[in-house]
Amino acid sequence: MVMDINEIREYLPHRYPFLLVDRVTEITLGEAIVAYKNVSINEPFFNGHFPHHPIMPGVLVVEALAQACGILGFKTVNKLPADGYVYYLVASDNVRFKRPVMPGDQLVLEARVERTKRGIWKFACRATVDGELVCEADITCAERKVA
Repeated sequence: MVMDINEIREYLPHRYPFLLVDRVTEITLGEAIVAYKNVSINEPFFNGHFPHHPIMPGVLVVEALAQACGILGFKTVNKLPADGYVYYLVASDNVRFKRPVMPGDQLVLEARVERTKRGIWKFACRATVDGELVCEADITCAERKVA
């Protein structure tokens, strides 16, 4: 175990119901991260998406990937939200969804740093379930100091 939920909560400002990373299993600072989200029928979005055929909204899959990117960025530059920093999702490009994510799935989140310059980070991301590609996207995050 590289990062459990308690350490993840130090590196992400998100809280229930919007914290979408349960564990980090691999991290190479400045390079890549592998994390996962256990998808449960108890997720609040399943009440309306869709009641008779529950699937995780695609935008939340992208958000989960962005949160994994934020953890990698924060850990790499050794900063925390408690220090007054935040990572904003500023772009998602080339997003493709290949299959739905259902209750009971373990969504594996992978992000690789493509480049970083002056607090702007570009990542190549992919999400899988049981080794099968669910989503791929190029995600851009911006590190900002908040007062």
